[in-house]
Amino acid sequence: MDESELEQIRKARLEQLKSQGGGGGGGGRQGGGGQDQEQKRQQVTPAQQNDARASILNQILHPEAADRLGRIRLVKEERATEIENRLIALAQSGQLRQKVTEEQLKELLSAVAEKKEEEKIVVSRRKAWDDDDDDFFDL
Repeated sequence: MDESELEQIRKARLEQLKSQGGGGGGGGRQGGGGQDQEQKRQQVTPAQQNDARASILNQILHPEAADRLGRIRLVKEERATEIENRLIALAQSGQLRQKVTEEQLKELLSAVAEKKEEEKIVVSRRKAWDDDDDDFFDL
């Protein structure tokens, strides 16, 4: 990308943010009703989001893998959501060339499980030579 393309993208993004944020205020009540209607139109309900996620997952998962992910959701919903997010991100970035099989899902699950184990904090306490347990002998 050259500098002019980047500048165009920046301008488009700035305009988009201004339209979403109300243009920085200072405009009084002009057009307030129109903005409310547009915000309602742009808002995506959680049901629509769930439908979109299900549609994407249906396109990128084999039925066996989808069943396994459903069973995982019954036990650990946060892990299933994390796996779904990762799969959707891979699909949107174009890194998935074919549907994910159950074996590939197992590999992804084990990779996530290993990552979780690495994040655990282990506290090892040393026996201090100056332990206060023997204070009653000082009497």
